[in-house]
Amino acid sequence: MSTEVRVPTLGESVTEATVATWFKQPGDAVAVDEMLCELETDKVTVEVPSPVAGTLSEIVAAEGETVAADALLAQISEGTAAPAPKTEAPKAAAAATAAKDIEDAPSAKKLMAENNLTDVDGTGKDGRVMKEDVLKALSGSAPAPAAITPTPQIAQSDDPREERVKMTRLRQTIAKRLKDSQNTAAMLTTYNEVDMTEVMALRTQYKDLFLKKHGVKLGFMSFFTKACIHALNEVPEVNAEIDGTDVVYKKFVNMGIAAGTPTGLVVPVINDADQMSFAGIEKAISVMGGKARDGKLSMADMQGGTFTISNGGVYGSLMSSPILNPPQSGILGMHKIQDRPMAINGEVVIRPMMYLALSYDHRIVDGKGAVTFLVRVKEALEDPRRLLMDL
Repeated sequence: MSTEVRVPTLGESVTEATVATWFKQPGDAVAVDEMLCELETDKVTVEVPSPVAGTLSEIVAAEGETVAADALLAQISEGTAAPAPKTEAPKAAAAATAAKDIEDAPSAKKLMAENNLTDVDGTGKDGRVMKEDVLKALSGSAPAPAAITPTPQIAQSDDPREERVKMTRLRQTIAKRLKDSQNTAAMLTTYNEVDMTEVMALRTQYKDLFLKKHGVKLGFMSFFTKACIHALNEVPEVNAEIDGTDVVYKKFVNMGIAAGTPTGLVVPVINDADQMSFAGIEKAISVMGGKARDGKLSMADMQGGTFTISNGGVYGSLMSSPILNPPQSGILGMHKIQDRPMAINGEVVIRPMMYLALSYDHRIVDGKGAVTFLVRVKEALEDPRRLLMDL
């Protein structure tokens, strides 16, 4: 008996995907819910599990092919494994991972296949190879592979010093959305700087107690999230969006937290962040960050944001102008904390300073509102007690 494997539901507004990686080859035995392949859409990566146990008898959509929703991907023969058909030999990475008794993480398999890694020490349960293990191997902390090959879908170039690699669907979408944002919004950026002394002192004083009670580390992002929510209450147009000739004011804050991943920038959303405590925000950020790193974000995880925070400081950025995440009207850019001499009460002292940048849509947010928003964020961070008293 043969069972069809089809493209699963891809999510709202997503009509097609690209077959990124096959973890099994024709002739391989598969178990129920074992990952067969990964599909890459313009927003997320979708894993396709096996609906039945049996043998993968045919792959209909090869790696690199574009497939529509519900399109046929493969055929599985139920029952005992059949001999493999005489087809092209499977890739080295796929064969190596398929031969193991322990199923490695799908995100790890994909990264191994892309970099021609066949032997990575796993730190997961029962020796399962996780994505972090592959990244460690690639960074040189673990034995490096004999050779690193470029990713698939490479067009040959006449110049041997060049390498042409097809953009992933996610990267194409990022490029399009960013350019559309520049072409549509009347985008402007205003800047300020914040003295991080009080936030850093508060964090140092309570971080151990916070971790012990809530089971999550106290970071800077919860302070910035709270400060932005505080400022959005005073300047609601920064939390609004334009819909045709209407302005839609949001009476809630769904905070987008931009995160860099190996495949590109993603913005998971923390829904109703304005109703959360510091601990709730930190836990939500930790969960979403883990999903982003492992390529597990769903469509729902990245929809409905009303404002975004982007932290370029984790990469060492001292100053930048973030691009709006449409249809949102505001995005706050955080940057590197750097000790600088500051004039305080007539004396020069060294303080940990950070530049802040607010990019906003000038069609809906006036300059006064944008500056007021950034000043309120600055005030709340320089004196966190203001958050408790709503000042």
